[in-house]
Formats: sequence, structure tokens, C-alpha cells
Amino acid sequence: MVTIYDVARLAQVSPATVSRVFNGTSVSASKVEAVRRAAEQLRFTPNRTARTLRRQSSEVIGLVIPDIENPYFTEMARGVEDVASEAGYSVVLCNSDSQLEKEATYLQIAISEHMSGVIIATADERSDLGGILATGRPVVAVDRSTTYDIDGVVMANRAAGASAAKDLIDAGYRRIAYIGGPEHIDTAAERAAGWRQALSAAHPDLDLDDLERFTTFRVDGGREAMEQLLALPEPPDAVVAGNNLIGVGAIQVLTEQGLTPPQVGVAVIGSLPFTTLSPTAVTVVRLPARHMGVTAARMLLERIGGDDQPSRTVVLRNEIQPASAVATARG
Repeated sequence: MVTIYDVARLAQVSPATVSRVFNGTSVSASKVEAVRRAAEQLRFTPNRTARTLRRQSSEVIGLVIPDIENPYFTEMARGVEDVASEAGYSVVLCNSDSQLEKEATYLQIAISEHMSGVIIATADERSDLGGILATGRPVVAVDRSTTYDIDGVVMANRAAGASAAKDLIDAGYRRIAYIGGPEHIDTAAERAAGWRQALSAAHPDLDLDDLERFTTFRVDGGREAMEQLLALPEPPDAVVAGNNLIGVGAIQVLTEQGLTPPQVGVAVIGSLPFTTLSPTAVTVVRLPARHMGVTAARMLLERIGGDDQPSRTVVLRNEIQPASAVATARG
């Protein structure tokens, strides 16, 4: 399937210029000729439905995220903005606070303001995208999957949970707990499943239910769950934090109780935004948030430009940064 990106590369112009040519917007004669020659050579035909919609839309896309205070989502937003800006689009950033009502309001605004499309990390599995999809506007899901037949970009979440747990196992820890976000959010559930898989294989006698906690994706959630785990008759000797802010909360509690890593092992899924510890004391599973934003924006712009291939989901790989202090301390 030939897209406007292919035409833009051959014509040596921006995707926005290709879009303007086919939408009848004023463009220099030389660029019009270059685009038309490239389109003819590639046998590119703009999708009529997309072109009709495009004429009724502003060069604005919406980005709806659940927590603007989380550096993971702001890094993702930067990736979206970089790609959108290069293509001549502006980005409106909307913070849903993981609330369905706020999310629904922002989606309605996207419709009423004739935004060209939306990139969304849904607030909940009950998020309703039916209204905006009914308008014909493209939507790309990021970070979290949906039940809708739309494009998506997600992390390899199960692998991330397994990698974090395995690193702690290899370092000599045994009772390794898991603290994740809300269980109904697939990122939290999938990372927990990866943790379970690794622990069950290494230590099948462990009661994993006793070591598993689901909370919010925020610092206070990590603090509360870590306090509960340390109050167990047999506390864990290590913990996998299901996201960066949970990791901060867990580390705060451990530090306050004199259990600074590597005395208690910590593996965090997502880069720590702030910590008083040396970064070598904690295992970090790095998530390519900016690359997620870049990928999602490119997919959305392709849809705006007329790409009508079947929906697809891109899964991004993570990278583990082991805690060197752990290996030293555990021998």
C-alpha cells in the first residue's frame, strides 16, 4: 500500500505538502508538479473518503493521556509532537486523569473542533471510542489496547515483567513481590503475568498471591503497597514495580525503613523520574516512550492521508539495565 509518505520521499517534500496538493490547498507550482509526478510514478490514488474528511478537518490532532504528571507520558507526547510538527500539524494535549467522564469530554471536543484524528491512552477498558470513530476520524491507541478495530502501539508488557523478575532472581533474591497499577488495565495485568511466569518457573513453592499487589500507577500507590508488603509475617526480599512512579513510592518507603537497595532488591519497569539513590542500585526495564509517540503519530498521519489498510498493532521491545550494585552485594 503506497502512502503519502512514499510520495513525499520520492518528491522530496514533506507529507503535509503532499496532503495540501491533493486537498487543493495553495502550493507552489514546482512542488505540485513534483508531487504529481511522484504520485503517478508510484500509482498513488488518494482515498476519496479520507480526502473529503480532510477538507472538513483542521490540521490539529488530539493526544489524550491518563496522567500528564507521569514523565513516561510526557516523553511519549514529545515523540507525537515532533512528528506532527514536521508534517504541519499541531497537537492538543488532553489529560484525562484516568477518568472516563473527562476522556469522553475531550473526545467530544475533538469532534466538535474538527480535529483530524486522535491518539489515545485509554482511561479504562470501558473507554468509549464509538462516537469519534463514527465520524470517520482515525484513532490510534497507545500504551493500552482496546476492543476497537483500530491501530495501536504497545509495549511488550509481559516480557517486561518477566525480565524484571528474572534479573532479581539471577541476583539471588527469592521472595520477589510485584506492585502494579489497576488490575483491569492491561499494562498492569500483563506485567504481572510476566512476573508470575518467571517466579513460578524459578520458585514454584512460593505463594505468589501473597506477594502481588495492584494499586494506582502513582507514587502514593507504590508507597501504600510497599508498606503492606513489608508488614507481612515474611516480607519480600525484593520487589518489581510495575511502572516508574510506583517504583519511586516503593523506594521511598524502603529508604525510610532502612532497607535501601540492594538490601531489598528493586526492579522498576520504566525509567525512574527522580530518586535519591544511585541509578546502579536499581534494575530498570527501559520503555521506549518517545519511540511509541513517534510511531503512533506516523500511523495516524498515514490514516489521515488516506491509508486504508487493515488495522495493525506495533509492539515495542524494552531494554533492561541491571543493577550492578545488586550483583556486588549479593555475591
